[in-house]
Amino acid sequence: MIVNPIAGGNDKTEIINASREFAQNEGVELIEFETTGEDDENAIRSLYKEHRPQRILVAGGDGTIKMVAEAVEHNDVIIGVLPAGSANGLSVDLELPNDIQETLKIAFHGNVMEMDMVCINDKKSLHLSDIGVNAELIRNYEGSKIRGKLGYALQAISTLTDLDPPFHVKIEANGKTIETEARMVVMANTQRYGTGVTINPVGKMDDGKFEIVILKSMDVFLIGKIIAGNIPLDSEEDVEIISTQQALITTNVPVCFQIDGEYCGEEERLEVRILHRQMKVAVP
Repeated sequence: MIVNPIAGGNDKTEIINASREFAQNEGVELIEFETTGEDDENAIRSLYKEHRPQRILVAGGDGTIKMVAEAVEHNDVIIGVLPAGSANGLSVDLELPNDIQETLKIAFHGNVMEMDMVCINDKKSLHLSDIGVNAELIRNYEGSKIRGKLGYALQAISTLTDLDPPFHVKIEANGKTIETEARMVVMANTQRYGTGVTINPVGKMDDGKFEIVILKSMDVFLIGKIIAGNIPLDSEEDVEIISTQQALITTNVPVCFQIDGEYCGEEERLEVRILHRQMKVAVP
């Protein structure tokens, strides 16, 4: 079991104790590792080689899950997600229950999905990555001291108050080129952000494709609703969706970029491609 102690700014004691008790009742040896932020991936890789577990539980957010997936990516192992991050976007899309006991049943015994990943400039994404206003929000959140949903809410207000103008984006995919003004461009392997808002209604995690969701020149009020997760996104005038296996995305200026809830700096060029069936994950 991999535990990220700082994910989501919440205490992991309840999850750890419940996991220990569940494993004991199952007669399963549970090997625990707590991340430190220093060479965790290699430490996890070494632990896997030593113990060769059938499943790895991950108590953390999307970034922690991705790190574990990359550490064991060439091995036949199932990842059981125990949501413990700020937004837990992947667990929302996997439709994992909120009850810890029910989640543990899935993590230990659930069905298995061989899900895709998306490669963006040689970095891997499990869930949702984007450029534009949401990445700005994540940049501001990571620089703040207040964690959790309150921290997101405060930074959303600040980000929308000081919103950058739309940027020009060029997208080459499926033999076609699209150029438009945009507030945000999402590279989506799944359907929903952790807030529950559906950003990509056609998304499937194991279909060998990803979607590019272009959010065009929308007003601040609508963007705020999307970030807060108060409404589903269904306006054809403001949104365009492209389903593809690979794409080249370029912008006229450097734009904030995030992968699975982690800020990755500013980019003007993104080379994106699907990685089919890269990770085994426990599902209901």
